[in-house]
Amino acid sequence: MPGGPVEKHLKSLAKALRGGGLKSARKKLRRNLNPKAPRRKDWSDADVDESDELAYGQLERFMPRDEGDRRRALEQAAFRPAEVEESTSRPGSVDAGAKAGTVVAVSSGSARVLLEGRELACGIRGSLTAVESEFTNAVAVGDEVVVSEDASGGAMVEAVLARRTALVRPDVFHRHRRQMVVANADQLLVVSSWRDPTIWLELIDRYLIAALRSGLEPIICVNKVDLAEDKAELQDTLLPYHGLGYPTALTSAVTGEGVDELRRLLADRTTVVAGLSGTGKSSLLSVVQPGLHLKTGAISKQRGRTVGRHTTAQATMFRLEAGGAVVDTPGIQQFGLAGLRRHELAGFFPEMTALASSCRFNNCSHAEEPDCAVMAAQGAGSLAASRYHSYTAIHATLPE
Repeated sequence: MPGGPVEKHLKSLAKALRGGGLKSARKKLRRNLNPKAPRRKDWSDADVDESDELAYGQLERFMPRDEGDRRRALEQAAFRPAEVEESTSRPGSVDAGAKAGTVVAVSSGSARVLLEGRELACGIRGSLTAVESEFTNAVAVGDEVVVSEDASGGAMVEAVLARRTALVRPDVFHRHRRQMVVANADQLLVVSSWRDPTIWLELIDRYLIAALRSGLEPIICVNKVDLAEDKAELQDTLLPYHGLGYPTALTSAVTGEGVDELRRLLADRTTVVAGLSGTGKSSLLSVVQPGLHLKTGAISKQRGRTVGRHTTAQATMFRLEAGGAVVDTPGIQQFGLAGLRRHELAGFFPEMTALASSCRFNNCSHAEEPDCAVMAAQGAGSLAASRYHSYTAIHATLPE
């Protein structure tokens, strides 16, 4: 009957639905129209009302709004190749009297900054560390930063300026995030030793990949060449890198061999010095520029192989008299390639990229497929066995 109780009831329900009282209205509808309806156990997707889904999405959440999307975006960002970042400074957040300087060392909650020829111990503004980022550290060695000083002599890092380059690695404690090792460097000096510890070509190749992904020019330095019994063997080992155009330096911190050439390569550039512990990085830098007084250590035996003891505890930047700077980094035995996928790896082996077009399959992994031109070249000796070994070893550690 028009205007009767049923029509009034339906109108009140419609009003409740339009006003956002969807949940209570549906309960009322079930209670009033079908009070004895049994609970269904055969729900399917077709039974779900779209408007009901939207309403419940606004009312019930296990995480804050968009938290799932935020976490997914953060994880994806953490495993992409390092990119040049925009400035983290914000309009109006820096005092007018603040000045720009360069970070030369970082420790927990503080940084040493080179500012107008003097080094300042600075705190790091909490607003920088509070910003959500794929990096676990807000400030890194090499960062150009804005610093403010107060009347009592204290100093504070207020902002980090845009980064040109960034060398990163997976964070030790948060594998889904990355640690910024050095910012704004020009080149990466990969230091290995011919003996004690024995040259590790796979680690060199990992560093070469890291340099290329970070926008750094790589240089290969083989130290302790005074221990080489056969210099021809040494030259043959480095031949694949010569063929690819990578600059190389053969040095000895004991005899001084190759030190002048190394000085030339370092002059007027900001160089990250990296390599396995015990390869003589700090000793070599002390010969390049006497007076640096870098800490050095002895060699030890671990698990049947000769390795170096860690003597550099944290990345530190040193200015060179010939111009430029070097960043001495802690020695590491493994270098992660965060964000690199298996199908991308061959792109960092130029000699393999040139052969890949002749493979039978377009998506050839160059590891097990038939009619693989890369594997054929390695078997015929036209592709260096050491480089192919590095490729397969690294390939096995990467995600799909």
